[in-house]
Amino acid sequence: MLDTNTKEVIQQAYSKFLAAKELKPRYGQKLMIAEIARTLGNILLDDNEDRASDSHICVIEAGTGVGKTVAYLLAALPIAKALNKRLVLATATVALQEQVVLKDLPELLRFSELNFQFRLAKGRGRYLCLAKLDKLLSAEEDTQFIPLYEDEQSGITSDESRLYGTMMEKLSHGHWDGDRDNWDDEIQQSSWQRVTTDHRQCTGRKCSFVRSCSFFKARDELDDVDCVVANHDLVLADLALGGGAILSKPEETIYIFDEGHHLPEKALNHFASHTRYRSTIRWLGQSEGQWPSIVEPIAEASYFMQLTAPMESTLKNVRTILEQNLHLIQALTEGVDREQFSPRLRFPEGVVPPELETLASELQRAFAELVHLLEKLNKEMNLLIDEDYPTVPRVDLENVLPILGSWLSRAEGNLELWTSYADTRVDKKFPLARWINLLEFNEVSDFEIVASPILASRALRKDLWSRCFGAVVTSATLTALNKFDRFQYRAGTYDDSRYVVVPSPFDYPNNADLVVPDGALEANDALAHTDSIIELLPEIIDENAGSLVLFSSRKQMQEVYEELPRDFKIIILMQGLESKQALVRKHKKRIDNGQGSIIFGLASFAEGVDLPGDYCTHVVIAKIPFSVPDDPIEAALAEWIEAGGGNAFMEITVPDAAIKLVQSCGRLLRTESDTGRVSILDKRLKTKRYGKALLNSLPPFGGGLR
Repeated sequence: MLDTNTKEVIQQAYSKFLAAKELKPRYGQKLMIAEIARTLGNILLDDNEDRASDSHICVIEAGTGVGKTVAYLLAALPIAKALNKRLVLATATVALQEQVVLKDLPELLRFSELNFQFRLAKGRGRYLCLAKLDKLLSAEEDTQFIPLYEDEQSGITSDESRLYGTMMEKLSHGHWDGDRDNWDDEIQQSSWQRVTTDHRQCTGRKCSFVRSCSFFKARDELDDVDCVVANHDLVLADLALGGGAILSKPEETIYIFDEGHHLPEKALNHFASHTRYRSTIRWLGQSEGQWPSIVEPIAEASYFMQLTAPMESTLKNVRTILEQNLHLIQALTEGVDREQFSPRLRFPEGVVPPELETLASELQRAFAELVHLLEKLNKEMNLLIDEDYPTVPRVDLENVLPILGSWLSRAEGNLELWTSYADTRVDKKFPLARWINLLEFNEVSDFEIVASPILASRALRKDLWSRCFGAVVTSATLTALNKFDRFQYRAGTYDDSRYVVVPSPFDYPNNADLVVPDGALEANDALAHTDSIIELLPEIIDENAGSLVLFSSRKQMQEVYEELPRDFKIIILMQGLESKQALVRKHKKRIDNGQGSIIFGLASFAEGVDLPGDYCTHVVIAKIPFSVPDDPIEAALAEWIEAGGGNAFMEITVPDAAIKLVQSCGRLLRTESDTGRVSILDKRLKTKRYGKALLNSLPPFGGGLR
């Protein structure tokens, strides 16, 4: 049970925070604090102070205006400290991460009088690798960076040379800490990739530059803090490395996943495997050519001489298999329409043709041998560095290890992918989606071969939920059609986890109306629906106010814009012509100057855009945001549902649309004093059977639609 002392700490901290900020307690915020405290405070412990129960996860949907960040921090921080656990707060977006680090946590520390320390955590890829920078500036041959894809550059430009020199100068004078985000100007990804690293290429604490390493300095600062702020991707990457590689071990951690509705999708990205066919051939060819020069400096290490011939033979063998079967991939994808937005060949139910399975089996064996050899070499390299091998300069060892690490990482990725394709019988419990993307760049084509689980539930349950000491998942959109079912089967949270909906404090019935205008048509007929939007917008939008018009397709957005009256078009700011941030700045400036302004946006404007007060008094939604059925994972999920006797439209399409609709409507009221209207220009909301279910999932707006 939550002990009395910790309960009092939470209550007093909340009272002090409210008093200092001259705020009144919010019912939803108090309820959220209580639910989190009840879940985390009632975790059963064994004799070793480890978790001894499975009721340790709290899933909370909290509407706009609840004050989620303050609620979960006030509840979880004192409990984590009392249990001697670390709190890891993970967000899905950079914007929320910055808000938490720069505003929410400093305010909580100042006004609640809680005593805690916090740090922002980032992965290796955000930090400079000093060993790589030193190598680049030493004017040696650039073997450290081997481009994997044709759209990467292998040569160093004069601008990059100046950039790297400036980096070293600023590091030497203490004017830069090696963090990419703290560099004054934007760094191109191709330029940054040469001077950063990953866990396979990093020599870790063995590196000669470890005392000056930006990543390890930042990593060491995490050891003594109570709260680590990260993002979903970093948490998932840490779990993929076994947990505890970058962050604290899951068993010693209480996680908070804000914007938690993104977690299953983020997890799928981490659990998918892929390779580019032609690029892999090119990489293997480069590796064959480089192998003699790589092994030469360490030739006196006899173990390497023993593996030289097998390594050359294996590299050649894998490349030969790929080259001799390129025609198979070309033949399979010959009928794919190259003109579509994302040309791809999807294999129904994830089952690939027998000839591709046969090729995959052969490549599985070949890459398994390559991985085996590279693992041996990497292990031996680490031993040589540890033992300070007497006849081989340490610098040569440190130069070779990252290259072998990079090769191993690529070989492992290929092994994982081809293993998945070697046996594609349908797994009715945990199915996979498989497809081939057709890529074109600089008149060079390639084939990206992909395999992905259709649900992240199995992996999340295995690597996260079963291991973590405790977890809180929160967002304004975790339920679909007023149920947590969709999130639960995608994320894998347990049946006995705590599921709670915390109401928003906003007065929806009196402050906002939801309407379907009389002239709205059903969006099934695309041409007629577009014409109706062109006719309706000038009638329903106040040209002197702030409005946001959300479209589900770029094509329709552009067609509507082109056909609107010129005087009306003048006040429209359309996504795609400038960055999202620039559009929002221009929009706000116009409203501040007493002018009208309309933003035309797509899905990215339906979430995470904050336009309070007069900045947005009217949200117009062009149509019910049903997903376009071209995503291979969603298509495979629909097949799986149908194969099990379910209705994919009602079980996937409608719940997904409900969440997107809630997010879109959520752009209107951002503070308790906001007022306005939501107009949905799709008559299906009133005429179709699923329309009532969608309406019932929305906040209780006025307007009489419900």
